[in-house]
Amino acid sequence: MRILVVGGGGREHALCWALHRDLPEATLFAAPGNPGTAQLGTNLPIAATAVDDLVRAAADQRIDVAVVGPEAPLAAGLVDRLRAAGRAAFGPTRAAARLEWSKAFAKDVMRKADVPAAASREFDNFADARRYISAASGDRLVVKASGLAAGKGVLVCDTRADAERAARAMLEGEAFGDAGREIVVEELLEGEELSVMALTDGQQIAILPPAQDHKRLLEGDAGPNTGGMGAYCPVSLTTPALLERVRREVFEPVLWEMRSRDTIYQGVLYAGLMIAPDGTPKVLEFNCRLGDPEAQVVLPLLPPGTVADLVSIATGKWRPAADVIAPTGTAVTTVVAARGYPDQPEVGAPITLPSDLGPDVLVFHAGTASGEQGALRVAGGRVLAVTALGRSVKEAAQKSAAACARIEFSGKTFRRDIGWREIARAGAA
Repeated sequence: MRILVVGGGGREHALCWALHRDLPEATLFAAPGNPGTAQLGTNLPIAATAVDDLVRAAADQRIDVAVVGPEAPLAAGLVDRLRAAGRAAFGPTRAAARLEWSKAFAKDVMRKADVPAAASREFDNFADARRYISAASGDRLVVKASGLAAGKGVLVCDTRADAERAARAMLEGEAFGDAGREIVVEELLEGEELSVMALTDGQQIAILPPAQDHKRLLEGDAGPNTGGMGAYCPVSLTTPALLERVRREVFEPVLWEMRSRDTIYQGVLYAGLMIAPDGTPKVLEFNCRLGDPEAQVVLPLLPPGTVADLVSIATGKWRPAADVIAPTGTAVTTVVAARGYPDQPEVGAPITLPSDLGPDVLVFHAGTASGEQGALRVAGGRVLAVTALGRSVKEAAQKSAAACARIEFSGKTFRRDIGWREIARAGAA
């Protein structure tokens, strides 16, 4: 079998690693890939959003199944084009992926499907947004760019004045370009965030082990939002009752509502949830692919053979082995970022990767590139994702942070407190 993984980040390296583990006889390709994916297969120098070139490459390389990693090619309709060309593809169509590339659309789906979520309104002009903000019942609000903004288009505002400034910056100042031409203003939910991802063919659902992402740049959850600075799995606040509630109140109604709109959703459906202190889950947003860095912490914990389900879903032959997939252990992923991330990351610095990090440590490449004579260099904001396995979150976090400390490049930055909530819970037990 010949499999093409579309994308070039840490998630795609983790996908290639997991596919190689579960389907060792498969021939892997990645487009554009990175130095990490090159160790597992063949990189094709094609951008993830170059749809025409990717469709041609799939034909040239006789690809059996394409697995699309990032959101941008999904929004560009890559899955539609591949299927039209006779290639199996894992991931939602452009119409289905609208759940991610339009937060306004996702809010409409949630309302029609009666999915629990924050009270909100959508706006395409500042005057209406300002009136809504001034009449809001609470001072703390969240302003979101409706379109794709690489995980950075969400602004948590402590005052109505902050919310007005954020809305103006998006709608009139083009703070996020086209992504911010329409915005969502919603109430700020209190609680603890949880990433719950599920495999689905549009009807059947298999929930993957939930993870908790750390969006803020700095320790103690301070600083600006980023694409994600680390994650851990499993999360102890996840109970069978909670996951059954998420299936019943979130995944099933959304899939049904999408079918009612003549859209079959196939791929990964990722619900970003806020779990209230009383245990009530509410949806913050939907993503239409594996999270990053959640993929780097969840994929290594899946039972062997699970990732082959992606191929089965793409080819219409899926029979899920379980409604909920339990993790095989515990893992923590720490992102090592470049100086200046997330606003102006510095690139070009040489990277030194120790060869003796141990069997319980996996290093997934993200923003890396091969320079002269194969030397590894920084090529993006999130450079590496370092996943460590352990008997507890505390042990895995210590291993991950220790490995990050040994990786060398100028200006590197990483958080040493990934998993701190879980560690605190364990200490209080």
